[in-house]
Amino acid sequence: MTNAPLSAPKPGEGALLWAVKIFSGVLILLILILHFLVNHYWAPNGLLSHAEVVAYYQNYPIVPIMEGFFLIFVVAHSLLGVRSILLDLRPSPRVLRGVDGMLILIGVTASVYGIWLLIRVTGWGG
Repeated sequence: MTNAPLSAPKPGEGALLWAVKIFSGVLILLILILHFLVNHYWAPNGLLSHAEVVAYYQNYPIVPIMEGFFLIFVVAHSLLGVRSILLDLRPSPRVLRGVDGMLILIGVTASVYGIWLLIRVTGWGG
């Protein structure tokens, strides 16, 4: 039996990115459970229609805030996972910088669009 750690940073990953990946995975699990409780268990009729979701978001502003954090954690965790898979291919530092830039662009675009959509659905944007 070895004493190898259950999870550790890969070469090229760095401790900070590894910690963000692990931390975001735990937060995703917790927020997913909270999401199901709030949107499906505690909701008056279980599954909600689009109009009910909009009304629910407008009446309980903590819910879209929770959904926004859920979106950001899922995007970050998934893109760090993609980066981790690409690290297994042992790209050159130059290629890795390009991949990092592309993943950051995708992550920021997806997060900004998702937050914008939440603002539009809740009617907070006017």
